[in-house]
Amino acid sequence: MTELFDYRDGDVPCRGRIALPEGRGRCPAIAVFADLGGVGEQTIGRAERLASEFGYIGLAADLYGEGRSVQSIDEGVPLVQSWLAEPDRIVRRAGAALDALARHPRCDGRLAAIGFCFGGAVVLELARANHPDYRAGVSFHGNLATARPGRAAIEASLLVCHGAEDPFVGQAELKAFLDEMAACRADCQTIAYTGAAHSFTNPAIDAVGLAGAFYHGRTDERSWRAMGLHLREAFGN
Repeated sequence: MTELFDYRDGDVPCRGRIALPEGRGRCPAIAVFADLGGVGEQTIGRAERLASEFGYIGLAADLYGEGRSVQSIDEGVPLVQSWLAEPDRIVRRAGAALDALARHPRCDGRLAAIGFCFGGAVVLELARANHPDYRAGVSFHGNLATARPGRAAIEASLLVCHGAEDPFVGQAELKAFLDEMAACRADCQTIAYTGAAHSFTNPAIDAVGLAGAFYHGRTDERSWRAMGLHLREAFGN
């Protein structure tokens, strides 16, 4: 179960959904950033699983602001492109979600983020910016290119789960990203899953009929398990 979780980025209201683990103890908190559709079933479901399976606070974060959702690929692609062109804007809006989680009375100060497609790019931009107290990030079939490659050492540990047959993130983009992570001395584990393409974690993608994007159950399960190990290692538990 989740409940509404309102927070702000300056004068922009954001409307997320938060899931809390059982009990009253303090624990790490994870922001979940969505694909181009915005907060929806996938991100809310993942926030709930973070709480029930791992005992973390999970927040389906509102990146667009005001609870906006996108109804079609044609609407979402230019919107995402406009965001990707402004890394500072991404970091500020996503950072507002992490800051709100840090203030939650059940958060113990350990913060991380996971993201899907566009949300994966958000996770990586937070790492490039070295947002305070951001310990770990996990990108699932996320955009790897950036308008502003990292220059300083990246402090957060990263896990990138990539579909080896993803036509939207090709080998040149993957190599450029790996070179960037090496130059930034990042602790970045990158897994390329054969048989998987774009959106491999999203069962609803098949109905969209987007070429090069399909659900891949085996990779969905394996990447989720890899995420759990990565977060436990980053949090030291």
